[in-house]
Amino acid sequence: MMAKQMVLNDAGKMIRSVWDEIPHHYPGIGTDEFVIMPNHIHGIIVIVKAGSRACPSSVQPSIKGQPQGGAPTMTLPDVVHRFKTMTTKRYSDGVKQNDWKPFPGKLWQRNYWEHIVRDELELNAIREYVRNNPAQWELDRLNVMFSDRQAFKKKPQKGQPQGVAHTEGKPWMV
Repeated sequence: MMAKQMVLNDAGKMIRSVWDEIPHHYPGIGTDEFVIMPNHIHGIIVIVKAGSRACPSSVQPSIKGQPQGGAPTMTLPDVVHRFKTMTTKRYSDGVKQNDWKPFPGKLWQRNYWEHIVRDELELNAIREYVRNNPAQWELDRLNVMFSDRQAFKKKPQKGQPQGVAHTEGKPWMV
């Protein structure tokens, strides 16, 4: 049996491109597994390091009342906000310049789902979940074509993220 996969249209390719650029624009931020679904995305963002001065060494003088070390790296909300901003701008440009289908209202929903990965075992389970998500699209509760409403009652399986960043009804596929 051939594995199901998502075939990206130009908008989906743009979303993928912005995702791939994240580590190049934001020091200390990495990306891991990522998949674009017809109306949402799944992605793992890795906060690689807090910067070279984040952990003050014993050689640095301690000044009472002053913060020690460098400023922390970008936060997850910062990265998600910038991702959404950049993709929205590029999508708007695609609507104007390439006749992409306009979107009513906002491209992304206001919030996103996040889950802190605690260990390598959990990370591998989440990676597998992301990789296999396209094969599960027909059963996905975010799939507006899915008619079995019982899927809404399913609880996440062990290793399945509690949530992921997503949009509702935004076509990234052909």
